[in-house]
Amino acid sequence: MSELRFSLADVAGVRLAVSPVNETVMSMWALAKPVRYAVHLPWIDRARVTLRRPEVADRVRPLVGLVVPGRWLPDFLTPAARPNVELAEQLDQIAATPPAVVVQDLLSTTWQRPLSPFGQALLADPAGLLPQVVEAVRVWHDEAIAPDWPRMRALLDADVAYRAAQLAESGAGRFFEQLHPSLRWHGDRVISDDTFERDFDLRGRGLALNPTVFTERHVLWNLLEDSLPAGAYPVRALGTLWETEAPSPGDPLARVIGPGRAALLHLLDTAGTTTTDLARLTGMSAGNVSQHLAALHAAGLVSRSRQGRHVLYRNTDAARVLLRASRGG
Repeated sequence: MSELRFSLADVAGVRLAVSPVNETVMSMWALAKPVRYAVHLPWIDRARVTLRRPEVADRVRPLVGLVVPGRWLPDFLTPAARPNVELAEQLDQIAATPPAVVVQDLLSTTWQRPLSPFGQALLADPAGLLPQVVEAVRVWHDEAIAPDWPRMRALLDADVAYRAAQLAESGAGRFFEQLHPSLRWHGDRVISDDTFERDFDLRGRGLALNPTVFTERHVLWNLLEDSLPAGAYPVRALGTLWETEAPSPGDPLARVIGPGRAALLHLLDTAGTTTTDLARLTGMSAGNVSQHLAALHAAGLVSRSRQGRHVLYRNTDAARVLLRASRGG
């Protein structure tokens, strides 16, 4: 069991963001344990082919050596993300990690099992080998994550918008209990029912939370209290990540309302989503998506609601009836 102790400043400092580095690093777990990450099999099959290419395997080897199944990740490899952060900024943050912090973070992961050969080499020469780690993360993102990043990013952004609305509407206590079944709010702290046994005093630094597609069982916290407080939690609607983006040519609903609008209704059948997210998922322009959504809204098939800076669109009951009928349900 882990505990995170909050002050009033920490409650006000809870923030949600998407972390490109976290998704890139944690994806290695799926490659190592495909059965556990069966939802990602379409991606795993492609990523394994990529990793077998000698020019990729050699450059990514440092990352493979640090992301070992059954061992926690060193904190410097998953830096706390801020809203709208880009991969390049996070890579710069990793590259700027002081050697003493690299050593401290690596040693904090060894209670379960010893470091890999590359981990031991990095422990001995953090300043010399850290650039290889940064390059490995960049190469793996470019080769294996970037082709599917618009799809992943849309799901993660939709989750951030949804959770931000929950936090604004329900307050911190209810928010954390809705974030994951293992969490509960107790007085001035979050209690996490996990096996990590961490004890954090946030000390007014707030808490960065990011959804991730590559963990499904726990909220993963930073290991060390001296690190910037951060946690990665399982994204909502993960089962939709690798679904076909558009209805099939024989979709009866597409023949009635058009393939573009039918595609939007199919995507909105699982979760509220923004115009930007829908554009990423469908490949349509944002303007085209907006026109379709306006028509669907006028017809009573989608609803819209503002949550912070985002406008979320959802299917109405009428749209759900149409989808069930088109699927023969």
